Amino acid sequence: MLRVSFCLFLLPLCAMSMLSGWVESPGYPRGYPPDARLNWSRCAHPGHTLTLRLTHLDMEDSDGCENDALEIFADGKQLALQCGEMSFEDLDSTVNPSLLSSVEGCLSLSFRSDYSNTKRHTGFRGFYTLQDFDECEEDPDNGCTQFCHNYIGGYLCSCRFGYHLDKDGHTCTVSCTEDLSGSLRGLISSPFRPGLYAEHAHCSYILAVGDNLELLLDFTGDFDVEQGPDGQCVDTLMVETSSGTQGPFCGHVPPSSPLRTGSHHARILFNSDGQGSNNGFTIRYRTTNKTCRGIVTSNSTLAPQHPEYHQGDTVTVTCDLGSVLNKDDKEYESTCQRTGDWSPVHRCEPVDCGEPDTSSDEALQLVDKDPSTLFRDKVQFKCESKYYTLEGDEKYICGASGTWTSVKGQEKLPKCIEVCGKTETDISSIGRILGGRPAKMGEIPWQLLTKYPKRGGASLINDRWAITAAHVVDGDEESTLKFFGGLIDGTKAIETDPDVVVMETEKIIIHPDYMRGIAGDERTNYDNDIALIRMSSRVKLGPNVLPICLPEADGGFKEGQQGTVSGWGRTENKAKPKILKISQFLLHAAVGKYPQSMCEDTPVLSINKPMVFTENMFCAGGDGIDSCKGDSGGPFFLPMLGSGNRGPYRLRGIVSWGSLCELNKDSNKGYYTKVENYLDWIKNTIEREEQGKNSKED
Repeated sequence: MLRVSFCLFLLPLCAMSMLSGWVESPGYPRGYPPDARLNWSRCAHPGHTLTLRLTHLDMEDSDGCENDALEIFADGKQLALQCGEMSFEDLDSTVNPSLLSSVEGCLSLSFRSDYSNTKRHTGFRGFYTLQDFDECEEDPDNGCTQFCHNYIGGYLCSCRFGYHLDKDGHTCTVSCTEDLSGSLRGLISSPFRPGLYAEHAHCSYILAVGDNLELLLDFTGDFDVEQGPDGQCVDTLMVETSSGTQGPFCGHVPPSSPLRTGSHHARILFNSDGQGSNNGFTIRYRTTNKTCRGIVTSNSTLAPQHPEYHQGDTVTVTCDLGSVLNKDDKEYESTCQRTGDWSPVHRCEPVDCGEPDTSSDEALQLVDKDPSTLFRDKVQFKCESKYYTLEGDEKYICGASGTWTSVKGQEKLPKCIEVCGKTETDISSIGRILGGRPAKMGEIPWQLLTKYPKRGGASLINDRWAITAAHVVDGDEESTLKFFGGLIDGTKAIETDPDVVVMETEKIIIHPDYMRGIAGDERTNYDNDIALIRMSSRVKLGPNVLPICLPEADGGFKEGQQGTVSGWGRTENKAKPKILKISQFLLHAAVGKYPQSMCEDTPVLSINKPMVFTENMFCAGGDGIDSCKGDSGGPFFLPMLGSGNRGPYRLRGIVSWGSLCELNKDSNKGYYTKVENYLDWIKNTIEREEQGKNSKED
């Protein structure tokens, strides 16, 4: 009990003795047996290291110590691999110096012998010792900025006179934080001024006076705050107020005096690192009555204009061009207060034009998706694809009135106009509807087809509107019809074909004078056989779906001139040549315009009823070539396909009516609505409908 009690009393010494002693091979010194094993490990206390000193080594020698071996490790890293025989002097000079753990680290060894030895070997013996680690001498990163004192198991930092140890226990700093509130004048200087200022200084000087006063700072004497070779501040001097921070200041040139704080409350901050030899600064602080600066709010002008204003002075504040008040007035009066503030203060905000409204033109896009929209900012427009051209200016500027104006002064936004009458497909040679030639995909991209309730054609004239014959849609004005584009095979399941563009009608407008052709219950003519169709959604244009151009109002379509007519109407049955059938594929034919005298030559329908020919029609055809039933509403366009002229193609006529489609008849005649006579009606109707549509949406 006495030993235990004595050991408890001397616990630190007993613990230390547990970390010193001998470690030796099994059977030492009589010799270790075959197949012997030994694993040993010890760890150092905080602030200590562990050393091992081998005093004897006699083991079986082998190449790479593959038979018997002694391995020594520090923190898992191998320090030595030993076998054979070495004298104490050799061990002490070559092996022992490396057998040292890290601070608070561990030493371990592993001994093994194989199954037999040719002679008896005594083995090894070593003494391990716990040693204090001198952080002050051996650890350059101990963190003490001034003095370091080592003791067994640790170390302490201390400071020179005038410094105190910071909370981190390592950094020596100075007490240089001072509250000077209420003082109207005085001096502030860097620590130890006029000598070199303290290292690791973090100074804060608080100044506070009445709210009618402004603090002024005068820099006196030499100014010397450490600055790096790149001009950046190593040590810093800054002045903080409620309105912002001035600085950092450093180098040899002080700020201009007096430094106006613009405030009755300020904090002067000085920070230094642990290096350098600089003399610092001296600041003389004082006060003056507050004045109002020559600005009430940004983006505005004052009248009268002075550098500063005194209590009671009144000015008129006018917003600059491109800025507006956050209230309705264009200007207002403000008065300088005793605190150096203006009252009232209304902000002049930059004019914001907002993002340009392109909702009325779905193809019109901004080049930048999220543009800045303030005064004098610029935006740029583009069209969504190559199938449109931009009509109008490309770039617009946000003006002072809050509206976007083009660089050329145009306020109306540009428009994306559909490219019309162009194709991306090689034009085929001349064909015929009656026994005609099938069109290639994309060769007549404006051609549309409707199948119910009447079979007929139409022509796309922009991405919302199509044009057809009135009699194709007569009676279905209140119905929703389907038209199909981007196809040449009219018999397959076109409504489910992903390549076919399905268009639903939103509104059908038949020419108001179309019904004049009815006498009683019988039709006597097809005058004004024209109708406009507005689709319920914008048609996605592409190489197989493109609009055709309207004709120019010049009457340039001459007698005998060849054009092209196309459609899915009746054609020759090759198995039964005298029987007509509905065409599976889109066909086109070249027909020539007949003289007016031939068109007036007693035109009749297939039921042999005489029909009236008017100035709103023309007739065309050729030997065994004609449009036929099912082609109604389709286009007659110029120039003729296969003529070598790539357009633009213009819609000259709409398939309207004709005599019986006779395969072997010379000079077949088809009658067409003359589109050029309806240009004003087409333009005015579309504009009226689009304006009405936009006003409803607004």
